[in-house]
Amino acid sequence: MLERAQFHGVLPYLVSPIDAAGRVKSAVLARLIEDLIDAGVHGLTPLGSTGEFAYLSNAQRTDVVRATIEAARGRVPVVAGVAATATADAVAQAKSYQNLGVDGILAILETYFPLAEAQVEAYFRAIADAVDIPVILYSNPQFERTDLALDVIARLSEHPRIRYLKDASTNTGRLLSIANRCAGLKLFSASAHIPACVMLIGGVGWMAGPACVIPRQSVKLYELCRAGQWAEAMAVQRRLWQINEIFARFNLAACIKAALEIKGYDVGDPIPPQPKLGSRERDIIAACLADVEELVAVF
Repeated sequence: MLERAQFHGVLPYLVSPIDAAGRVKSAVLARLIEDLIDAGVHGLTPLGSTGEFAYLSNAQRTDVVRATIEAARGRVPVVAGVAATATADAVAQAKSYQNLGVDGILAILETYFPLAEAQVEAYFRAIADAVDIPVILYSNPQFERTDLALDVIARLSEHPRIRYLKDASTNTGRLLSIANRCAGLKLFSASAHIPACVMLIGGVGWMAGPACVIPRQSVKLYELCRAGQWAEAMAVQRRLWQINEIFARFNLAACIKAALEIKGYDVGDPIPPQPKLGSRERDIIAACLADVEELVAVF
């Protein structure tokens, strides 16, 4: 467990393929996972933002996590997203996913009413207290009413199981402030950041939906960063950044599901009431994919 708990590298946020009857398309998810592992990813994250966790029932979430664990077969760590507005619900999810066999928890705070810093801290601390596997804090102020303040992050970083932070703030300066204050907290980039820049300031990798679509290119970028080949890394990063730009333009899950459909994965449409993309948007995605796919031949 110790070696598998040292999370690093490229951990794609998996989509949640759901059929018209509300069932998880386990075979589709398994095929995607097999191809991602073959491409060299370093872990898998079901129930991130790309996984549409906010639109799934608890039963569907459990099925997605179970299907991911079964498909991974212990070859790479599985870090499952836990998200709730109620602390008790989050704790129950975390315990359930640990019992299923996940290697870590990505802790997400959903809020309806604003919370004070003390309540935010208590939520994440309760999740970490409830499990005995590593916990990754998830900060995404674009979608949350209450974000993780630097003081809260610093206090939480002293918890023995809170060892990572995944940040989607777009503020790289904030990440450097966190790194300076919380020496023991390892940082993951989101697609909202430039991954190579986060690696340059000490990040250990990235957890992001685009890695589902361009896994080989993502792994190559990570390897170049780890090797300190920054000129080569930035050449790849510049080419790949168009993927991030497109995914920022459209609904994230809809965009990644459309891209995977173009690549031959029957992942289906985004979960209603989210709209699926139209033909114009799909053409834009297809053209972008065709460009970045040329990078594979270079590797």
